Amino acid sequence: MAHLLNTSFIPSSSTLRRVSPSLQVPGHQRSRVPARIDAKIREIFMPALSSTMTEGKIVSWVRSEGDKLSKGESVVVVESDKADMDVETFYDGYLAAIMVEEGGVAPVGSAIALLAESEAEIAEAKSKAASNSSSSSSSSSTAATAVAEPDKVSENPVPTAAVKVAPVVSMPVASTHPASEGGKRIVASPYAKKLAKELKVELGRVVGSGPMGRIVAKDVEAAAAAATADVASVGPVSAEVGKSAAAAIELGSVVPFTTMQAAVSRNMVESLSVPTFRVGYTITTGALDSLYKKIKSKGVTMTALLAKATALALVKHPVVNSSCRDGKSFTYNSSINIAVAVAIDGGLITPVLQDADKVDIYSLSRKWKELVDKARAKQLQPHEYNSGTFTLSNLGMFGVDRFDAILPPGTGAIMAVGASQPTVVASKDGRIGMKNQMQVNVTADHRVIYGADLASFLQTLAKIIEDPKDLTF
Repeated sequence: MAHLLNTSFIPSSSTLRRVSPSLQVPGHQRSRVPARIDAKIREIFMPALSSTMTEGKIVSWVRSEGDKLSKGESVVVVESDKADMDVETFYDGYLAAIMVEEGGVAPVGSAIALLAESEAEIAEAKSKAASNSSSSSSSSSTAATAVAEPDKVSENPVPTAAVKVAPVVSMPVASTHPASEGGKRIVASPYAKKLAKELKVELGRVVGSGPMGRIVAKDVEAAAAAATADVASVGPVSAEVGKSAAAAIELGSVVPFTTMQAAVSRNMVESLSVPTFRVGYTITTGALDSLYKKIKSKGVTMTALLAKATALALVKHPVVNSSCRDGKSFTYNSSINIAVAVAIDGGLITPVLQDADKVDIYSLSRKWKELVDKARAKQLQPHEYNSGTFTLSNLGMFGVDRFDAILPPGTGAIMAVGASQPTVVASKDGRIGMKNQMQVNVTADHRVIYGADLASFLQTLAKIIEDPKDLTF
């Protein structure tokens, strides 16, 4: 869904009108007539697209200066700390002046453009934008030198737009796709549009493979590869592209955090304030591997199986699904929402499988594939990545046998899952055999969850995985 643009009035001095004293009737008490403000120009503010967002980056302007806008129409694509979102206007009018260009960063609540009520006010809006821009540039020149030298900043330049903070109002959201090139509606994700611009791919000739024909990043990449375009400047979205990107990295260069990397950094630092402990467990996976082979053709993923098994274990151990946010109390979460860490180009995100204990494995697998596609296209909505109550981090596909994960803020535990590998084991009767086993390590908030709690939870999880008949119901 796209968020609506927040706007405020900029009254002109000519719009204030009062009743002249000469028109008052003698002998009658003077009545107060409120001033009437005819709003002609509105400021378009950087919206807050998530609870943790403090600033946003302009990915692209869907409309150009001078274009007529209708209420609910997509105007700009903004990169928040976790996703790119289409942002719509809340009013009719004309996009008079763009104050933060593509690639620019602006704090939440600051003006990024001006919206004129009619064509007659466009020139006035442009002059206001120019004056605001020049005044903010002069006032911030001293502070800018204390932050960074211009030649060292290679990304996310500081915008010259005025930083005028205003209250941010939560608006309803509507799901629309931006998009019109040459009068033809082209439905594409913001990230796909960004890639298309970088790779010089004409979206009108790309066939989308996403939901309802939506063009996603992989479609643009395929089109670029077919046209023998240079894809080295794009992030490591595939092994071959990754090698090209690695070769293009300038060693010794200083690269500022992207918006997502900055958000991950803040969360990791915040997690250091929580006292944590870790418990490991070895689980035999032969039965789970056999079940996966049987139902894989029906679209079931191993991630969904692990999430389902974890959710069923959490049903019996609600304290492991709890969370402590203020250090004085904790909450037994009413839903079991399994967040799964996913590495994407330029960062890390945790799509959430909500109510994983109640959803059947086939629906859960379909939902997971949908979430991964949206994550890679940077189209996840806030509730799809910030509502997790327990987190899974799986590096098994890389052959990693064990690792520890950092606890995400606001949750009680995270489980690191290693690879399932053939292991020589001894049975209780002294015989030697081979079994597929995996290592899991759980990091938990020790203010709420204790060692016995985790041990009991892991025993339950092991029983479910070693006898997975309940996972398909």
